Amino acid sequence: MQQVSVGLVGLGTVGAGVARILTQHADRIARRAGSRIDCKWAVVRDLNKKDRRAEFEGVRIVDDVRRVIDDPEVAIVVELIGGIDAARRIVLDALAAGKHVVTANKALLAEHGPEVFAAARAADRAVAFEASAGGGVPIVGAINVGLAANQVQSLAAILNGTCNYILTQMTQEGIAYDAALAGAQALGYAEADPTLDVDGTDTAHKLAILAQLAFRANVKTADIPREGIDRLDLADLKYARELGYTIKLLAHAKLAGGALELRVAPSLVRNDAPLAQVHGPYNAVRVVGDAVGDTFFHGRGAGMMPTASAVVADLIDVATGRALLTSRVLDFWSAASPAVPLLPSSRSLRRNYLRFLIADRPGVIAAIAQILGARGISIASVIQHEPAEAVGDEPGPVPLVIMTHLAVEEDLREAIREIDGLDVVRAPSVRLGVEE
Repeated sequence: MQQVSVGLVGLGTVGAGVARILTQHADRIARRAGSRIDCKWAVVRDLNKKDRRAEFEGVRIVDDVRRVIDDPEVAIVVELIGGIDAARRIVLDALAAGKHVVTANKALLAEHGPEVFAAARAADRAVAFEASAGGGVPIVGAINVGLAANQVQSLAAILNGTCNYILTQMTQEGIAYDAALAGAQALGYAEADPTLDVDGTDTAHKLAILAQLAFRANVKTADIPREGIDRLDLADLKYARELGYTIKLLAHAKLAGGALELRVAPSLVRNDAPLAQVHGPYNAVRVVGDAVGDTFFHGRGAGMMPTASAVVADLIDVATGRALLTSRVLDFWSAASPAVPLLPSSRSLRRNYLRFLIADRPGVIAAIAQILGARGISIASVIQHEPAEAVGDEPGPVPLVIMTHLAVEEDLREAIREIDGLDVVRAPSVRLGVEE
């Protein structure tokens, strides 16, 4: 049987999982790939950090990536170091050396997809990236192959397990954001610096990739309006639950009037919807196609073995030749693809959850309703709870929650700005979108 030699660049959590699958299940992989996939090299940053030679027998562990790139026997380079600059150089060098590339690097593709795939076309080599958008959830293959007969109409996705774990803890255990984040860090679900996860950047990277696959849109992270979960108040999760909704950090993409609407933001999802049932460090993607209708993909989006599963699936695709055929036909991130105009965020149309903290006085709700009505924003429902503890002679402020019907974003922004300027409003308003 033919042998395909692989060089791993990065032997961290995912890289170790890939090496483990390739070494422990070599016969199974060979049957499915039609070739024996041999992990010849593994590149690490620090050779003294941990000796893995005993664990990965037969894998040559080095600290010089040129050993992999310059080895004529290596057919596939697997980039698993993350980040952008160093990874970009490694991927481009590997392609220039005539090697196929497998990567899980969502930030690299989101920011430099056109450059990477132009280099792949010039070298007639494949870049496979199943693990970049959903970890163990095979959404890349699903859109490229399983849904190939469709024009995707919309997708809504939970793409960050860290955020989903934190929101699950806040919802189910009633604990505040800071405590939920600390718990996620203690369990290894969140990094010591979780900024890229909790501010929505990681999700935006993945949405940029899915937008290319589903809509052939060449977008960068900066093109995607995004909000994270780091400023969510526990009160809003409780009020949402009272209204029959769960709050999730969603990546959203939708064709609307010939333009593409993109956003990443905490959103209310009906409790009986499948996305609301995705708990803990899991990911899920709902895709609506014009032929197939509604589809749903669910699984672990991160972690050693789920992500390694996706990487090895790509290795099999490359070894069989399928990945190169797919790359040639689909022409990812091509400048020749027809440009899809992005819908300005100010023109997006959606229902909204609004929370105000107002003085307990007659006529306040009527004043707020009048401002919303003047902007064409219709109220679907209202919740008003008992006032908080009094402050001096004045009754305590009252939380007021309003659910709107469909509203244009710029109209809502102007209404909120005007409402927040009222002397009876005691704190800045809170606004969240509603996923239909």
